[in-house]
Amino acid sequence: MQGPLSGIVVLDLSRALAGPHCAQMLGDLGAHVIKVEHPSGDESRGWGTFVGPEHDISTYFLAANRNKRSITVDMKSAEGRDLIERLVRQSDVLVENFRTGVLDRLGFSVQRLHALNPRLVILSITGFGHDGPEGGRPGYDQIAQGEAGLMSLTGPSPDEPYRVGASIADLLAGIHGAYGVVAALYERERTGSGTVVRTSLLASVVGVHSYHGTAWTVGGTVPKAGGNHHASIAPYGAFRCADGMIQIAVANDGQWRKVAQLLDIDPEMPKYATNRHRFAHREELIAEMEKALAAHDREHWLAALREIGVPAGAIRSIDEVYAWEQVRSQGLIVTVDHPVLGPIELPGPALRFDRGDQPGTSATGEGHTAPPALGQDNDAVLDWLAERERRSP
Repeated sequence: MQGPLSGIVVLDLSRALAGPHCAQMLGDLGAHVIKVEHPSGDESRGWGTFVGPEHDISTYFLAANRNKRSITVDMKSAEGRDLIERLVRQSDVLVENFRTGVLDRLGFSVQRLHALNPRLVILSITGFGHDGPEGGRPGYDQIAQGEAGLMSLTGPSPDEPYRVGASIADLLAGIHGAYGVVAALYERERTGSGTVVRTSLLASVVGVHSYHGTAWTVGGTVPKAGGNHHASIAPYGAFRCADGMIQIAVANDGQWRKVAQLLDIDPEMPKYATNRHRFAHREELIAEMEKALAAHDREHWLAALREIGVPAGAIRSIDEVYAWEQVRSQGLIVTVDHPVLGPIELPGPALRFDRGDQPGTSATGEGHTAPPALGQDNDAVLDWLAERERRSP
């Protein structure tokens, strides 16, 4: 596959979601990704909805492992460690999300890896960081969402903290990891040496606190869950109408005047004139808006809001999202040929690159490959490795 990272070899020692998602992103950009699995397989092969003739193919695994080759290696065996050494010498990037110290005990400390390959970029993803008072602590997504404050911001009220529906701590760690790897590869062009990139589930969630963080660090206010309405802007959230809910986002006073006129509300009354006043009277404002919205159905209001240029939208189910022509037009769905399932659709990469006279080109163009069966590329990777070694000085 061609792409910005064509020619880069990624050795993916990770499993489950954060590391595999990162390696998949690098593969989307054209990197050659070799996924190393224990002979029993990545544990995510046993998670999620199952499909296929034997109902043994995990849709969870399919979500994080496109554009990879799979080989099975027992890293506790002498033969397995020897193979990993050979692969490290031929790789540009190594991705791992073992608990702190595990890779060292297997004989692959940072020092050892860089002795084998001084140009190697190493990405290490942990739960709570590799050092500090709780550096060795294991981390899973929902635990990290709670510990990093995200659950306290999510849910109908401060008394009912909710997890985000997606495994957002894992996914953010993978995204931050890919960002760090690309930066380290760029730095290597100047220095000639690899480096270690570290991130964690904790760091990745705290790193997107944004205005919730500064509300506390600068403003001294502890943000709390506010349901489906914005923490500092009003009206901005989900509103009931005659046949369900729509979302309306009023970001400035000009938009507010348009919405108020549409709903027959006086926009200049003191309690609604500015965002600060509207937010102070938010519950009253929501009730007044929903009373007006109850007169018509969702399609009526979405059309009316679109006509006056105010951001609004439906709340779509997942099946509706993947049927939506706008999603398909953006290259957010890719078709791959799975060896057992045949042609299947997968969520696609979020990046597109316009190249000269090819506007709208996707991140990698055509040629995405299906997530691999366990060990399906053992022979092919060994052949590739032997050829690389023959060509190496």
